[in-house]
Amino acid sequence: MRIVFGAVLVAGLGLAGAAAYQTHGYISNMQAELVEARANANTTAMVNVFLAKRQLTYGEMLTRDDVLVAPFPDYAVPANALTSVEALFPGGVDHRIVLRTMDEKEPILLTKLTAPGKEAGITSHLSPGMRAFTIPVNQISGVAGFLRPGDHVDVFWSGRRNGNEEFTQLIESQLRIIAVDQSADMDRSEKVRIASNVTVEASPEQAAALALAQGSGRLSLALVGVGDTEVSGDVEMTQDRLLGVVRQEQVVEETCHIRTRRGNELVRIEIPCTN
Repeated sequence: MRIVFGAVLVAGLGLAGAAAYQTHGYISNMQAELVEARANANTTAMVNVFLAKRQLTYGEMLTRDDVLVAPFPDYAVPANALTSVEALFPGGVDHRIVLRTMDEKEPILLTKLTAPGKEAGITSHLSPGMRAFTIPVNQISGVAGFLRPGDHVDVFWSGRRNGNEEFTQLIESQLRIIAVDQSADMDRSEKVRIASNVTVEASPEQAAALALAQGSGRLSLALVGVGDTEVSGDVEMTQDRLLGVVRQEQVVEETCHIRTRRGNELVRIEIPCTN
């Protein structure tokens, strides 16, 4: 028993020593990194970045009184951050409209503001050359009310081919939603509700295709995951494919014949086809 107790004690002391050694090494590395960071801070170039002085929400005006200036290390400046008065209020503009919520002392990003002089309507969300197209939806075709401005969707068309075969086909992929019902607020926080229509950003050609599809069949939307930039390829589903039915095409062999009379009887005789 004493031998077992001694072995356990030695093993415990060994593990404790190893843990203490690893902890000491980790702390030493952290201290070295902090010393290096302080040394670099003295030589890093600083950039003045505009910050929100207070919390701002969708539709509010951002004026010069709502802006703070703070120095940031140049390597830490966020993408699309505004760093000059001319970029924030170009051409003497005295305000911008907020598109996305900004917290107090958060860097002001270009993507969270409308273009200079533009209000926070649907047109402020449209890219150059693009159009807004509205698609009526219900609980099923509208993904049960989970769609929000800023999401991307694939559009499927369902109808009949040759008058009888029903099928569904992907007609547009990765369309960006710019409004749900009459709201373009990308920070909507109300409870999930069923939308009656969504408005997507589309090229003129895509808008024409959607208009034709909307008038000739049923449109359904499929929500694309956040960060998923893959454009879906050709997708088509028929009833036979859905049910695993394989239809065999019957090949009708062409036959040729002649008719001849034998006495009072008319006889049909098959002959090789020459065509």
